[in-house]
Amino acid sequence: MDKFPAHKRAAAHLFPPVDPFDQRMLEVGDGHQLYVEQCGNPDGAPVVVLHGGPGGGCSPAMRRYFDPNLWRVILFDQRGCGRSRPHASITANTTWHLVADIERIREALGIDRWAVFGGSWGATLGLVYAETHPDRIAHLALRGVFLATRREIDWFYGGGAGQFWPEQWARFSSLVPQEERHDLVAAYNRRLFSGDLMEETRFARAWAAWENALASVESDGTSGDSPAEYARAFARLENHYFTNAAFLEVDGQILRDLHRIAHIPGAIVQGRYDMICPPLSAHRLAERWPAARLTMVKAAGHALSEPGISRELVRVMQGVAENRARLGF
Repeated sequence: MDKFPAHKRAAAHLFPPVDPFDQRMLEVGDGHQLYVEQCGNPDGAPVVVLHGGPGGGCSPAMRRYFDPNLWRVILFDQRGCGRSRPHASITANTTWHLVADIERIREALGIDRWAVFGGSWGATLGLVYAETHPDRIAHLALRGVFLATRREIDWFYGGGAGQFWPEQWARFSSLVPQEERHDLVAAYNRRLFSGDLMEETRFARAWAAWENALASVESDGTSGDSPAEYARAFARLENHYFTNAAFLEVDGQILRDLHRIAHIPGAIVQGRYDMICPPLSAHRLAERWPAARLTMVKAAGHALSEPGISRELVRVMQGVAENRARLGF
């Protein structure tokens, strides 16, 4: 997502680049090691940043949404992606493993309660984590809401978004035979896990290109090839999670369990023209969450780097830090 022109304009709203004061590999069991870093003020308000995908990994730009004098920022690469190991692995890799990992990180860092900041899949994971451990959450800041429902997956991989981007949809869907195009998630799954590294990489790049092309409202529909290693982890993990309905018990589970976090303050920042995660999900979430405030950003798509989205997220997190005492963390 950082490759879009909007990123340069978004940077004007962000804090200056900052280096971590702590970097470590954390053993979480099942053969997995997570890359974890901390930056900002060690005595600041703690916030955990949940990246998208699944499989997107965290980036240095994510550090810049927080005043480094006020925040203790924790970023980590979820299982199977980024600097975590093993790379592109789906073994013992489910939503519930990730929720447990977040708790392990919190305990390892000696944090009682913290804020959660996540977008797209990171918003999904943040909501599931909060509903599982509501007593650990001081505030939720969510962007580009994805509730992991069948409706949302069908929109993006069943032709809904393709009606707005027909050229890109044709490229994405034409890689598989006509008789398999009724279920592109399944068709790509067979190829992303074929055991043939060249085939897996080819289809991984096509999977990533389809999503990246639609991320920004200013996109011209081109995204270029993602690096092979990144694309393979991103595509395999996303496909694995979407094939398994994000490992939730029932379709709509997040909204079903929203009463568990009804009292937790939150901010929902949504691009009005988000083609990847349409605004309906953010609207439904806000309707059922009385302590949250929804901001629809006009002329914005899905990407974290959209200028209006970046500006609003920085404003939100500055306000949360300044009200740390009232929020009790």
